Amino acid sequence: MGKRILSTLILWTITVVCFFVIGPDAAVWLLACLSVGTQYEFYGLLEHMGRHPFKKFGVSLGLIIILAPYYANKLSDSPVAGGIQSGIIAVTIVACCVRIFRERKVDQRVETLSATLLGIIYVPFMLNYLVRLIELPGDPEKGLMLVVWLIVTAKFTDVGALLTGKAFGRHPMSPVTSPKKTWEGAIGGCIISVGLGFTLSYLARDAFPAFFTPFWGTILALPMAILSIVSDLVESMIKRMAAQKDSGSSIPGIGGAFDLTDSLILTAPTGYLLLGLLALGS
Repeated sequence: MGKRILSTLILWTITVVCFFVIGPDAAVWLLACLSVGTQYEFYGLLEHMGRHPFKKFGVSLGLIIILAPYYANKLSDSPVAGGIQSGIIAVTIVACCVRIFRERKVDQRVETLSATLLGIIYVPFMLNYLVRLIELPGDPEKGLMLVVWLIVTAKFTDVGALLTGKAFGRHPMSPVTSPKKTWEGAIGGCIISVGLGFTLSYLARDAFPAFFTPFWGTILALPMAILSIVSDLVESMIKRMAAQKDSGSSIPGIGGAFDLTDSLILTAPTGYLLLGLLALGS
C-alpha cells in the first residue's frame, strides 16, 4: 500500500506539472506516453494468449493516432482532427494488411492482423479522445480542466471502491473476472466519484468552460464512474485470460501503464461525447 500511495503522489505531481505548469503540449505528450506504454503491455498480454501482433509497428501507428490530429489542428485555421483521425485509421488498416504479407506465416496472417488492429483501436484510438477533449472548448487551458475532471472522476472511483470494499465489501461483483471487487465497493466508488466531480467543478468553476457548471460536473460524474468500473473489469478479464496478475511492473505498487489507464479507455470517448453534446447545447 505504501508503494501504491507514493506512486500515486508522484504520478499526480507529474500530471499537474505537465498540465498546468508546462502547458497543453506537455499534457498531450504525457497522454501519448501513457498510450504507448498501455498499448505495448496490451500486446504483451495478447502474446501470453498465443497471439502474434506487430508490437513495435502497432505502437508506432498508435503514437501517430494520438499526436497527428492534435498538431494538424495547431497548424490549421479550422478544426481538422476528426477527418485526420479517420484517415489515419484507414491508412493504419492498409499498412497492417500490407505488413502481414511480408512477415507472417500464412496460418498467422489473419490472427496477426486482428490482434494488431485490436490494440490500435482499443488503446490509442480510445485514449485520443482525451487529447480531443483539450481542444473541445476552443481554449486549451479550459480543455485541460475537462480532462482533469474526467481523470479524477474515473480514477478515484477505483480508489473509492478499493477503500469502501475493504471496509464494507461482502458481495462479489464479478467472482470469476475479479474476485476482490464487491458491489459495496462499486457503490462507494461511485459516490466518491460524484462527490469529487461536484467538488472540483464547484471550487474551480471559473477555470472550466462556461457550459460546464457544477450541476453537470456532478451529474456526468456518475456515468464516468460506472464506465470506469466496467473498463477496469475488461482489463481484469484480459489479464485473467493471459494468466497475468498485472499488465507490467513499471509502476511500483500499481503495476504497469495498462493498470494505470484501464479506467480511462471507456470513459475518454464517452466523456468527449457527453461534453461535446453539452457544449453544442449551450
